[in-house]
Amino acid sequence: MSQRSLVLLKPDAVRRGLIGEVIGRIERKAGWTITALELRTLDQDTLEQHYGEHKGKPFYEPLMGFMQSGPVVALVVEGERVIEGLRTLAGPTDPIAAAPGSIRGDFGTIVRENLIHASDSEESAARELKIFFPGLV
Repeated sequence: MSQRSLVLLKPDAVRRGLIGEVIGRIERKAGWTITALELRTLDQDTLEQHYGEHKGKPFYEPLMGFMQSGPVVALVVEGERVIEGLRTLAGPTDPIAAAPGSIRGDFGTIVRENLIHASDSEESAARELKIFFPGLV
């Protein structure tokens, strides 16, 4: 079954020049297609919509600051089992726990600045895509 997922290349990935590397890994996955891509600086409202479920948690404010520290690349990826596949490609949030070959395993340095976001379910993907690409939904 074909799915859609939101992917965000976070400010640390952009700053470190990893856009091409990460997008290349996505493009090389057979059956996946990037159907939208945009470089943008996220505003407070967009971030609050996206991360609202975490409001009040200790990491919320640092996360909001980090995500506003520079531009991100937002993209829509479509394909068979793309949600599960992108989560595997990204690897666990902790780069020490992430396997070599995953994005975080190969390039991650600290938990808070973890290079990439990928939707974790079809429901999350639908919600997130409405926030970042309302014209595609």
